[in-house]
Amino acid sequence: MRIRRALLYMPGDSRRKIEKALTLDVDCICMDLEDGVALSEKVVARAAVAQALAELDFGRSEKLVRINPVGSGLEAVDLAQVIAGQPHGIVLPKVDDAAPIRWLDEQITTAETVHGWPAGEIAILVMVETALGIINLPEICQASPRLKALIFGAEDLAGDMGTTRTRDAWEVFYARSAVVTHAAAFGLQAIDMVAVDYHDAPGLLIEARQGSQMGYAGKQAIHPSQIGPIQAAFTPSPEAIAQARRIIKAYADWQASGVGAFELDGKMVDAPVVKAAEQVVSKARAAGVPR
Repeated sequence: MRIRRALLYMPGDSRRKIEKALTLDVDCICMDLEDGVALSEKVVARAAVAQALAELDFGRSEKLVRINPVGSGLEAVDLAQVIAGQPHGIVLPKVDDAAPIRWLDEQITTAETVHGWPAGEIAILVMVETALGIINLPEICQASPRLKALIFGAEDLAGDMGTTRTRDAWEVFYARSAVVTHAAAFGLQAIDMVAVDYHDAPGLLIEARQGSQMGYAGKQAIHPSQIGPIQAAFTPSPEAIAQARRIIKAYADWQASGVGAFELDGKMVDAPVVKAAEQVVSKARAAGVPR
């Protein structure tokens, strides 16, 4: 599974900003055709994204395109123009149920067949950002084998529900928890909400660390300054990695002697604790942290 600690949005109508993103060593670059582009600039943005996909080397970064939502009247032409550039994935916003995902899956499958590409390689990432989307999470999570991640859209959800956004984000906590829980249940990654005040560095750190503690794989970013703190928050620290490996080794030693649960540093260790330790090591490996 790809590592998606930071997913950075860049407006699709700005070739300069897309090229800037290539220098930032970010896990995912999402060229935006939706909210980041004015209606009058949609045609320009489609052409710019298609050209960027054809011409630019994205290095290790996952190259994604966010199209306009199904039902907007823009989604089909968005996809038709950018799919030839063979992005790694398509981000689908404002998903309320399984139908838009199935439509997108069918369109991508057709493109793969026409171009002779390997079947199933282009991923789908969906944005869950409405009350109905939260209610329909089980249906959404099972809509397509291409589906790799759920992206939590707190700002749109707050608007949909009529809540007031606060720094503590308790007004969206239920939905935030529901997204990461369903992602885990169906073997998907979950990408956490945007920190819209990119000048608030302390707030970003608090929010990113909380998202990591909740089980999110990464977080959306809207400014280059957010990438470093976000990717650090979703990368296990050297101390956490060392402790995880210590737990795994101790567990193996005790298992070899016929003991299931044991005490380490005054705390009980059993299978769930070991599983958590294994996840820490797996995340570190995916992030390229040296052994």
